[in-house]
Amino acid sequence: MEPTSRRIPATDGLSLHLLEWSREGVPLVLLHGFGNDAHVWDGFAPAVAPHYRVLALDHRGHGDSDRDPEGRYGYDALVRDLEAVTAALGIERLVLVGHSMGGRTAIRFAAAHPERMAGLVVVDAGPDLDWRGVLKIRDDAVRQPDSFASPREYESLVASALPMARAEVIARMARHSLRRREDGRFEHKLDPLFRRGMREEATPERMLEESRDESEVLWEALAKIPCPTLLVRGAASDVLAPETADRMVDEVLADGSLEVVPQSAHAVMLENPEGFRDAVSRFVLGED
Repeated sequence: MEPTSRRIPATDGLSLHLLEWSREGVPLVLLHGFGNDAHVWDGFAPAVAPHYRVLALDHRGHGDSDRDPEGRYGYDALVRDLEAVTAALGIERLVLVGHSMGGRTAIRFAAAHPERMAGLVVVDAGPDLDWRGVLKIRDDAVRQPDSFASPREYESLVASALPMARAEVIARMARHSLRRREDGRFEHKLDPLFRRGMREEATPERMLEESRDESEVLWEALAKIPCPTLLVRGAASDVLAPETADRMVDEVLADGSLEVVPQSAHAVMLENPEGFRDAVSRFVLGED
């Protein structure tokens, strides 16, 4: 099943790209994490497309969406984009599925619009993050070359970062994550402003301060979400600690449940696509 590619006006004069697998049913909107794009959901979306109107968004500065020349990439901007896109598409009530950065965006959106939420799936994201994984993501982004001689060179980099992901999944990521430059080399579609900012500003001290502020906001947001919410954690995740996941589900969410997917770390839907598909399908399709 191949999705339709669309462009939708968002905020700040930007145009965002999304993939649409189906146009019937309750909308199910997929939000990717930092450095990824809408195609990370290619292995999952067809499983639910017969039952939902499935759409996957490229966040600003990612994939084929516009880059923001002013570098407005905070969570407030991402939530405003989601509000604008759903308004442009006439979406009132929806199910949100968000991974990592997309999961934190989804939490904020759900707390701001609880009456619109039919369901929420948060994938390996939470108010408190394990610094082993956070610093690894930062360091990988900082060290990534500005360009590659071939997609295969990029695939080798991804394979090192995601050792549990299969070769065909990594090849698909390279196919959609890169664009060819006029000089024949390949560059990542992610706005270079992200990596530049990490090199210049993302010190551990500053990241810790920002993380504390974001943590408080997100714990408060989770307590405002009444809809059924599934938290998906990779069994080997170095970003979402087990105790944080338990607190989210057992103590804070009004209607929360937890699925731990084996043979996966932070990038659950890429490292164990079948396990991720089964876990989320049980929730959104009511399957046993």
